[in-house]
Amino acid sequence: MKNRFLVSFVVISFVVLLSGCAKVPQAELDAVNAAIEDARTAGADVYLPGEFAALQDSMNVINQLVEEQKGKLFKSYKVVKAKVATLTTAAATTKGNVETKKVEVKNEIDALTTELTGLVATAKAYVAKAPRGKEGAAAVDAINTEVTNLETGLTTDIPAKVTAGDLMPALDWLKASKEKVNGLITELTAAYEKAGKKLPTL
Repeated sequence: MKNRFLVSFVVISFVVLLSGCAKVPQAELDAVNAAIEDARTAGADVYLPGEFAALQDSMNVINQLVEEQKGKLFKSYKVVKAKVATLTTAAATTKGNVETKKVEVKNEIDALTTELTGLVATAKAYVAKAPRGKEGAAAVDAINTEVTNLETGLTTDIPAKVTAGDLMPALDWLKASKEKVNGLITELTAAYEKAGKKLPTL
């Protein structure tokens, strides 16, 4: 009886010792943090903000699990290790997806540049023969200045941004400029209609 009690005590003590000695998988945690940082360096936070935010959220969950285990008598980091492995793979995948996204953004920039070039040409043609009158001259001059600024941005600023790798700012500018030039064309069209003039043939 005494021997059984002694054996049981030894077994329990051994289990407690093993559980208590479970160590934080620091090497794995460092590796996954490095993988997430690699994804950020590649531009994931800019080109894939949703995916990158998901990586950060998953890392926060892992950190919480680690802290929870630190406070337990019987520590186990099996779940943590499994989640770390999954997240490390996800971070690497996201990093790879950045290059694919960059290609998509470049293609969109090219398409918008072509479209905006045509819209600016239309606006310039409308401005050139726009009815001015006493009240309309200042408005037409203001529109002409805006069109000129758009043309400068299109021919100078956008190529510089693309060369520098600032693709998202370039894309955002093109989208905003398309909306702006369409608004200017609408204004000019209304001015022609009000004056009873036909729009120039392009």
